[in-house]
Amino acid sequence: MQGRSARSIMLLGLRGTGKTVLLNEIGRNAEQERLLVSKVEAPEGESLARLLYPEMRKVMRSLSGVEAAKQLATRGLRGLRSFASIFKVEMAGVEVGVEPEPGLADTGDLQYDLPDLFTLIGKAAKAAGRGWILLIDEVQYLSEVDLSALIVSLHRMSQEGLPVLLVGAGLPQVARLAGEAKSYAERLFQYPGVGALDVTSAKKAVEKPIVDEEATITPTALDLIIERTKGYPFFLQEWASVIWNNAEGPEITFADADNSYVETLAALDEGFFKVRIDRLTRAEVQFVKAMAKLGDGPYAMADITQELKRTQKSLGPTRASIISKGMIYSTDHGYLDFTVPLFAEFMRRQG
Repeated sequence: MQGRSARSIMLLGLRGTGKTVLLNEIGRNAEQERLLVSKVEAPEGESLARLLYPEMRKVMRSLSGVEAAKQLATRGLRGLRSFASIFKVEMAGVEVGVEPEPGLADTGDLQYDLPDLFTLIGKAAKAAGRGWILLIDEVQYLSEVDLSALIVSLHRMSQEGLPVLLVGAGLPQVARLAGEAKSYAERLFQYPGVGALDVTSAKKAVEKPIVDEEATITPTALDLIIERTKGYPFFLQEWASVIWNNAEGPEITFADADNSYVETLAALDEGFFKVRIDRLTRAEVQFVKAMAKLGDGPYAMADITQELKRTQKSLGPTRASIISKGMIYSTDHGYLDFTVPLFAEFMRRQG
């Protein structure tokens, strides 16, 4: 973070693969390296201006206490006054006596104003010998305008060699959304995938905590867990927890694992899966039911329309709405899949 070339990162993966856990770990590591760390989650319908304002204010306040960065950071706080006013952001706690600077971050166009504020933070951080790392979860919920402004800001940081990086996390469609927002996004970010664990890693994830507690698990029990969870971290964690609570002896057996499966599914169905299906309208539920009825994805849109006896055009708004809610995504032209692992199996269990 000393101004040397580095690319921002966008972690991409399905639900329950550990993207948020990774973001938090990256944040902890960054703090240990004395970087300034901001973390936000992008909820549906919230503006990027409202999300970032309090974080930028904290960073600028911190940097204003460093003599070498004070002038730049104070100017940044003046820019924030204008920014908050123009974007109608609640300004509770803004420093008394800090007046807005005319012409700084006051155009009302986020693609112009946000890069100016990032630049002041970047320059102040560089002067202070620090760096700023911004962590954003659920990036897919940012509007196209907001995502575009964020990309423009990071592009400016890269061009000027300023110590500001983004580590974002989102569903697989984020790479396409970023590319549609700005064509150079492909060069600006690294896009590591966060998916199911391989067999060796999945077994280790289950077995190590058990061994640490001076217990054991049989190979057949391990194999069963890996096979049915397909290595997805959240499901591994949930099933292993139920097995641990139910097992009577120090050795977890195949029978312990098998007997705990129904309880694990019930817990997942009532929690992890149900909260997602509850967000869908009746028409949207019919759409995802049709997908699940076709087996496991990806699913050709032509097959879904045939299953529902509808035209692609008539289903377009429903498809778009389910995508915007983060339930499905386009894997390729004309193909869809669920963003939630094993969701098709859940839908088939509902009958």
